[in-house]
Amino acid sequence: MIVIENVYVAPVAGAEIPAGHIAVDGDRIVAVGPGPYEGEGERIDGRGCLATPGLVNTHHHLYQWASQGVTPDGTLFEWLVASYPIWARMDAEVVHGAATAGLAWLAKSGCTTTSDHHYIFPKGRGDLFDAEIQAAREVGLRFHPGRGSMDRGRSQGGLPPDSVVETFDEILAETEAAVRKYHDPSFGSMLRIAVAPCSPFSVSGRLMTESAELARRLGVRLHTHGAETLDEDEHCREQFGMLPVEYLESLGWLGPDVWLAHCVHLTDADLRRFAETGTGTAHCPTSNGRLGAGIARVSELLRAGAPVGLGVDGAASSEMTALAGELRMALLMQRARYGPEALTARQALEIATLGGARCLGRETEIGTLEAGKLADIALWRVDGFYAAVDDPVVALAYGRTPPLARLLVGGRTVVEDGELRTVGDLAAAEAGARAHRRLAQA
Repeated sequence: MIVIENVYVAPVAGAEIPAGHIAVDGDRIVAVGPGPYEGEGERIDGRGCLATPGLVNTHHHLYQWASQGVTPDGTLFEWLVASYPIWARMDAEVVHGAATAGLAWLAKSGCTTTSDHHYIFPKGRGDLFDAEIQAAREVGLRFHPGRGSMDRGRSQGGLPPDSVVETFDEILAETEAAVRKYHDPSFGSMLRIAVAPCSPFSVSGRLMTESAELARRLGVRLHTHGAETLDEDEHCREQFGMLPVEYLESLGWLGPDVWLAHCVHLTDADLRRFAETGTGTAHCPTSNGRLGAGIARVSELLRAGAPVGLGVDGAASSEMTALAGELRMALLMQRARYGPEALTARQALEIATLGGARCLGRETEIGTLEAGKLADIALWRVDGFYAAVDDPVVALAYGRTPPLARLLVGGRTVVEDGELRTVGDLAAAEAGARAHRRLAQA
């Protein structure tokens, strides 16, 4: 039993508790309430701290840790064209090192659950998907990798070179094999697999349709990119005679088992359909700003009732971005577009926790601090300099992210006093640096 005491509790669901406790037994929260906890257990003094649910990252490309800084002033399509030949050289060793660094960086910014979208599989380079799964086990985060894919190269009107795409048959076979080998649907699972073709400009309509059918037959979720840029809008109009969300819906890609990355350029009709179908959005504000893609209509999605989570996106288009910092970036971007009441600190926290859990289909397990849920808990130090802000949730969301005092994943300490307690800060950083050097020298 672990008991966190004297802590400001922001449970996301339910009233906040200025001086309360959280009791953990095994991997579950067993009590949340005001004042001290009467039972036995290891005590953690949360004085000067804010307790929140662990943050949930709904979109990432972990392999990109090894290729940061490419095309710093390009659009999405320009950046991708420059990046594909680099990524074609990666192998399992690169992916493991990059994923180790990327996952460690997430943990150090309060993340307890992360997705990943890996869609490039050069032949003869080892088991890339297994490499990132092993990294997640070592770092200790709850992991939702999507087995991505691309089958539409330039010769078929797609954006990527033909050298980095797979065939239709091998994609479906490898995707099904990955789900059957790794997916754990049990309560408290540390590993679940999604089916994740890359994007409308790199995947055939046939693959999108049959991937959706495969995922639903196997009982797993669906993920892809959608409506990220105006270039994508133009591509879909030219190639398919419709906008991205219309195209995705025509292929069976809207629904409560689907979450889409970015969704910057949504029409009013798209907003309604997301709400009606329960389709989720992974909002990646820093990446969208870095690539000049625009500002997503997140405030309107929330008002419509559609699920929205936060994502940092890949490190190559969102260099060194910490997930906790995306609370602030999301808040500021929505206010820049809609005004000062567009998004509050508590709404930003909810997007980063319960909203992400909804996108991943895990809102009954994670995303709030409640008895019976998994003990995925972040403790933030809001004393010291941060004590000048009376509201600890505002202190978390508005300025530089407060120090992370403790991160529990299923009751296990992964970060303590800002330091990774699993693979270690130095080892994780060195793994990422080696992956970068190996990719550069390939």
